Amino acid sequence: MDTNLHTLNALFAQLGLPDTNDAIDRFITTHGLFTQEVPLHQASFWSEAQADFLREAISCDSDWAEVVDELNIRLRSTH
Repeated sequence: MDTNLHTLNALFAQLGLPDTNDAIDRFITTHGLFTQEVPLHQASFWSEAQADFLREAISCDSDWAEVVDELNIRLRSTH
């Protein structure tokens, strides 16, 4: 059983991105998604590995799904 706490900071670390609160806020501000039509994992700013991780987190309803949903909401509410 995976007992790691899955936070937004941990998700960014998992994706290989800077994971401080300030870095996450900057990422969300500069990478906001303007439309609901593009699924999160298909956004142009992800690498292939990042997109695969995000897609699998949601499609498999993994332990990461809730925090991936949180990221999705935050990226879409910035604009």
